[in-house]
Amino acid sequence: MNETALLVNTALASGTTLALAALGLLINERAGVLNLGAEGMMLVAAVAGFAVAFTTGSDVLGFGAAALAGAALAAVFGLLVIFLNTNQYATGLALSLFGYGLSAFVGVGMVGKSLSAREQHAIPVLSDIPFVGPALFSHHPMVYVAMGLTLAVAWFFYRTRSGLLLRAIGENPEPAHALGYPVRLIRLGAVCAGGALCGLAGAYISLVTAPLWVQGLTAGRGWIALALTVFATWRPARALLGAYLFGGVTVLQLNLQAQGVAVSSHLLTMLPYVATIVVLALISRNAAFIRLNMPASLGKPFRPGS
Repeated sequence: MNETALLVNTALASGTTLALAALGLLINERAGVLNLGAEGMMLVAAVAGFAVAFTTGSDVLGFGAAALAGAALAAVFGLLVIFLNTNQYATGLALSLFGYGLSAFVGVGMVGKSLSAREQHAIPVLSDIPFVGPALFSHHPMVYVAMGLTLAVAWFFYRTRSGLLLRAIGENPEPAHALGYPVRLIRLGAVCAGGALCGLAGAYISLVTAPLWVQGLTAGRGWIALALTVFATWRPARALLGAYLFGGVTVLQLNLQAQGVAVSSHLLTMLPYVATIVVLALISRNAAFIRLNMPASLGKPFRPGS
């Protein structure tokens, strides 16, 4: 495989985890709910997906179990913040810490275990096209699922009545409630859908990127996905492009290490996180731009009749 094609291939593969998680968080935030527990959901989903895939030998069942695990944790979070009106920031952080501890406890017997040799994926005929084939058409199916989901979510947001309602609730839930719409249930549905996507992101790491289980496998990707929603100004297509951009930074770091660049490996490992901080710092300089694009009710509790 051509070296440039290989870089594009690995950047897309690496960015898929961030794309799935950011897309899930974007759905939450468009509904007005801020969930800082992405890292915890991804970890629990990663260990659930790995355990099921290791036991059954089926990646499909593994991804399904991970999506259910992510949705279940998100549902607990949703019940707390939407119906009991707990603080979204504190509850999200608690979920992240809980997920880290739960995944470590559940996965203690699987540390060091790995899945069988991974199947190589390629789209017939298209994968044989010089450069384009290896770069774009030789990926795990979940890479294309992430792309398809991005298009589906964008279509849902901007081309359907339900998507318009969801965005309207994220801006101002009171009018929707006055018209008789179940605002809390809609928000809970959005939170569960976002949790399921974070679950798929976690499973992609433990089943595809690194088909094994170790504690803290997600390595902070949930936090980067949270930053991506701001970077993307809450738009699905920009979230996908941003995920690939950060995936490219990760690949650059690995490529520099492989070439033996005379820089500490610890400093190179920091690159994706430094890039996240730099991007957020640059965006934050224009507070008016963020306020213009951010859902107006993001992070604010909704109390019917108050």
